[in-house]
Amino acid sequence: MRSVVPYPTLFGEIDFEVVAVAVDGADLPYGKISRAERAVAMHQTGRTEWDTAVLRLKAVLPDDEIADGPWESIVCLAILAERATNVRSTAFLTHDADGSWRGMIDLSHARHLQRATLSLAVVGKVEGIGGRLIGATDKDWVVDLEAAAPLRQGAIEIVQVDFVESADEWLRPFKESAWIVETSGEIPTVYINTTAVDGLVAVLNGNSTQPAERLLREATASQIAQDVWTAMFHTAIGDFEFDEDGTPQMPTGWRERVLRVMLPDILPNRQLSDALYEIHERRTKGFGWAELQTNIQHAAGRRSQVTKKLTNAIRSVARGEAREAR
Repeated sequence: MRSVVPYPTLFGEIDFEVVAVAVDGADLPYGKISRAERAVAMHQTGRTEWDTAVLRLKAVLPDDEIADGPWESIVCLAILAERATNVRSTAFLTHDADGSWRGMIDLSHARHLQRATLSLAVVGKVEGIGGRLIGATDKDWVVDLEAAAPLRQGAIEIVQVDFVESADEWLRPFKESAWIVETSGEIPTVYINTTAVDGLVAVLNGNSTQPAERLLREATASQIAQDVWTAMFHTAIGDFEFDEDGTPQMPTGWRERVLRVMLPDILPNRQLSDALYEIHERRTKGFGWAELQTNIQHAAGRRSQVTKKLTNAIRSVARGEAREAR
């Protein structure tokens, strides 16, 4: 989605890609870089310990539009950022003889944890004011430190943050919530509130084999997973595009996978196309929508195994009480 700003911006397409990656001087296998997915996989690269990855970048801007437009002092800026660590670094690309823009940006292993986002910003002087954003890529790249294959939608991002002190002001009204699921972006994100429940983060991050702590960790993780599946499903059915006769079309990316997995449990014995149509009709026209919420909850529960984890926890507690009674 393009932001509306009170000055002229670029209309043409901006192409941006990772051309190659070197890890401590050794080239990353090209199979770890996917232009189609716009993703780089950094796990199982041939070395378990590494310090710095250097990403070689190339961008192609609409040069004719730039030449004819009211912009001056154009610069092309690559931005590498990760929410989980609140790290942000930038690098300038230079205009090459072939008309493209090229450059490099470093990714320090010590400063990144899970999944970084690589974006491109085109900045220039407009109407005498410098530093104005006049263009950006429609879809960013992801650099996944935990993925063995360059699949863009292979994971859900988890961010642990104090909702009260967060730089993201929109989180502050939810300061009493233990977690929030955000599904508007390309990667669903779970924000874990580090201050709402004392000890929650320690339990989720712990690796204790003590039965009580392990079962609490599993039950909590399953509850979070159920909330994630529910939120992803509702987002997926709200993003339909339609063909000429008004039939809803299957979305792409993680939204498609969520619908393909959950719809057979929500509307059993339906063809996928029929299920898409019925779910859209019920949601928009209201009939049977309230009754369907139980099915949605059931489908999310199956995916997250919440019943199994909760049963194990209850059985463990019951066994402990029985031993104490003897």
